[in-house]
Amino acid sequence: MRTIANIFTKVAERYLPDAFIFVFFLTFIVFALGLLKGYQPNQVLDFWGEGFFDILRFTAQATLMLVTGFALAHTPIVNKILVAFAKFPRNEVQIIALTTLVMMVCSWFSWGFGLIAGAIVAREMGIVHRDKIHYPLVVAASYAGFIVWHAGYGGAIPTLIATEGHFLESAMGVIPVSQTIFSINTLIILFALVLIIPLTMVMMRPRANEERRSIPESEISFEEQDPDVKVDKKTLTPAQRIERSRIVPLLLGAVGCIWLAQYFITGGAVNLNIVIMTFFALGLLFTHSTMEYITYFTGGAKSAYGIIMQFPFYAGIMGIMIHTGLAADIASMFVAIANENTLPFWGFISAGIVNMFVPSGGGQWAVQGPIMVEAASQLNADISRVAMGVAWGDAWTNMLQPFWTLPLLAIAGLGIRDIMGYTAVVLIVSGFVIGGGLLFL
Repeated sequence: MRTIANIFTKVAERYLPDAFIFVFFLTFIVFALGLLKGYQPNQVLDFWGEGFFDILRFTAQATLMLVTGFALAHTPIVNKILVAFAKFPRNEVQIIALTTLVMMVCSWFSWGFGLIAGAIVAREMGIVHRDKIHYPLVVAASYAGFIVWHAGYGGAIPTLIATEGHFLESAMGVIPVSQTIFSINTLIILFALVLIIPLTMVMMRPRANEERRSIPESEISFEEQDPDVKVDKKTLTPAQRIERSRIVPLLLGAVGCIWLAQYFITGGAVNLNIVIMTFFALGLLFTHSTMEYITYFTGGAKSAYGIIMQFPFYAGIMGIMIHTGLAADIASMFVAIANENTLPFWGFISAGIVNMFVPSGGGQWAVQGPIMVEAASQLNADISRVAMGVAWGDAWTNMLQPFWTLPLLAIAGLGIRDIMGYTAVVLIVSGFVIGGGLLFL
């Protein structure tokens, strides 16, 4: 396993460009495919331009989630907890396995929380154990745990089809999560991944010390900053006293926590906005002063440029894929060779391919859902298993698609080529686990 990982890593380090260059090539490929379908260049350009602005709301959510999560992790209380947690594992095997499992657990509950919490834990492991571990592998291990997100409480497809009034209700009805997330098939696959993925990551660890890379010094230097340097309060102006007072962030954090309590008491569910509010409220509550929180927030904002710059371009790619029918064509191609028993598997494969161009679970279901539901009806296939096949496919090729690595890498202080060799191995291993489960269970 280590030999295979080394080969993939060397290829990634040599030939895989920056994530922004990757999105450029994807745009070019999809544009060319749109032309091959018979659309005029100006039409494809319109699809790209119209799609470019479709996920601005989500871009803002992802950015705020990263920045507020980063700020929360650096508050004195949370930082002490993270350091204590990071000191718990005693050797490299335990560090890698625990980092993977933390991401799996957190992502199962909420993919947004998982990406940030998992990244922060990986980063803290890199700081505490900087001389013991190969940091890129630890970060890759964290991202590998993300593969379970679509089989969890925050999975876009299973939660959508369990909601009354969803756009395909007339064709498939409402499918409860007991038949998707908590089905025997899904739970067996999930359990297998929880066992196999951490083991896979551990088996890829380098043996020689010279092969290990520590966390970048720039990440450690930020940790060592003191954002709230002690000054003589007698020399402060009234404005500076307020800025360094704990009252303002304490009150704002309390207001946020009260609102969250009210929200959950009245039956509210976890979503991205709630994760952001939670990070915001707790971060303000746990900080020592407004200026201290601003320092942490600024540190997180500097890491968010990749999301802000690249997400709109992915939205443009999605626009072309959807409006030209390319995404639907890919799904239909695999449906044509499926039968009652293999439709969930081919849904998984087709979703994995579509996900490389449309890295959005909800967006994929909007394109593939109608095709898969119709095919399931004609073939008399189990629609709940078919839906989970698509969900698993969406999560599967995230191991090769840079889109969802951006928040994690921003916090970890690494680039896409640092981890992609390892996650490519996870793609292969998990493909056998998930695909086999969909075919034979």
